[in-house]
Amino acid sequence: MELRVLGCSGGIGGANRTTSFLLGQHILIDAGTGVGDLNFSELCAIDHVFLSHAHLDHLACLPMLLDTVLSTRKKPVTVYALPATIAVLRQHLFNWHLWPDFSVIPDPERGILRYHPLDEGSGVTLDGVCVTALPALHTIPAIGFQLDSGDGSLVYSGDTVGCPEFWQAVNAIPCLRGLIIETAFANHESGLAAMARHLCPATLASELQNLATETEVLITHLKPADSGRTLREIRELDSRHSIRPLLQGETIEF
Repeated sequence: MELRVLGCSGGIGGANRTTSFLLGQHILIDAGTGVGDLNFSELCAIDHVFLSHAHLDHLACLPMLLDTVLSTRKKPVTVYALPATIAVLRQHLFNWHLWPDFSVIPDPERGILRYHPLDEGSGVTLDGVCVTALPALHTIPAIGFQLDSGDGSLVYSGDTVGCPEFWQAVNAIPCLRGLIIETAFANHESGLAAMARHLCPATLASELQNLATETEVLITHLKPADSGRTLREIRELDSRHSIRPLLQGETIEF
């Protein structure tokens, strides 16, 4: 299975795109601004969207995606998320004020948007891949994801700080092929990182001590203003793991 990185930045500007991944041809993992780089045919092929949480950098393109493909689809796009995330979407986004409620468009019986609640630990198998919700700890309810192709797994942390349950779940995964984990801030903004419940290089180093499996660690969600500094600090870490930045546009096979 292939995971295509549509966006992996913590901000916008220039070539930066916020978090979004295309799993195969029909599944999005988060729906940040990187989704906007897909062509029309690719957008029309998306049937499923898994959301880690309800912050805009992870779902900014979801409303426009639904509006763009409305006239082409005969079945709904299903959004998989925590019940708390779905509640935010219903109340604050698809509410007829900020954006139309696509769960009842073109009519209540054939809404293009369908919700599928996920709980931590629950998995959904689609196109031969099992997507399982993993625990995360952020400023709002959030999850990460295990993507299991049957031959191996990738883990995407979502936005999170220290979460023992996350590491317990990760360390139980056989054939872990890679860990995509956020590090949003440089160390000089460690206070802001703690307030926003994001990692910085120092806390990343602490968290990676919990990773029992030898696997590649891929850094995502770097803030553009300090990305160079943050990467330098990550490269200076004394870690037994192979660590590199995730690259927008790359494809990971697992």
